[in-house]
Amino acid sequence: MHRMEDDIQEVLFSRDRLKEIVQKMGAQISKDYEGKNLLMVSVLKGSVVFLSDLMRAITVPCSIDFMAVSSYGSGVKTSGVVKILKDLDIDLKGYDVLVVEDILDSGLTLSYILELLQGRSPKSIRLCTLFDKPDRRTVPVQADYVGTVVPDKFIVGYGLDYAQKYRNLPFVGVLKPKVYGG
Repeated sequence: MHRMEDDIQEVLFSRDRLKEIVQKMGAQISKDYEGKNLLMVSVLKGSVVFLSDLMRAITVPCSIDFMAVSSYGSGVKTSGVVKILKDLDIDLKGYDVLVVEDILDSGLTLSYILELLQGRSPKSIRLCTLFDKPDRRTVPVQADYVGTVVPDKFIVGYGLDYAQKYRNLPFVGVLKPKVYGG
C-alpha cells in the first residue's frame, strides 16, 4: 500500500512546530484586533486547515468568510490570471478584514484579491500568511502577519497540496521531485 509519507523528502515543520507558530500568530492578532470588527477571509482551498486552527487561537470575536479563486496556468507555476469561483457572502463595509492565506508565493493572486477587496470599502485590510516564500515574489506584496519564511522548495501538507493531494498530512514536508516530475 502506498503511503503519502513515502513521497516526502524531509519534514520541515512538525505538527507541534505548526501549533506553536499558529498560537503565536493568534496571540498577536488577538492583541491587534481588540475592539475591532474582525472578519477573517480564507482563500480556498489551501488555507482552510490554517484558518481553522488560527481562529481557535484568536481570543477576540471574529467572523469568517470564504473565497475561491483559480489562477489559470498548468502545473506548479501560476500565470497570475485570476478567476473568482466563489465570492464572499459578506459586505465588507465596517469590517476589519484579515485575508488568511496558507502561502505567499509569487504574490500575483494575492495582490489581485487584496485590490479587489480594498475596492469594497472595508474599514481596514491586512494579510496573514502561514508561509512566506519571498524568493518567488514577482509583485510587491507584503504580509502583515507571517508565520515563517520557507525556502523555494515544493512543500505539501497542512492544507498545501500537489494535484489536490497531501493536504491532509498533519505536518509540512518537501515533496520528492520524482512525484511532480521536478
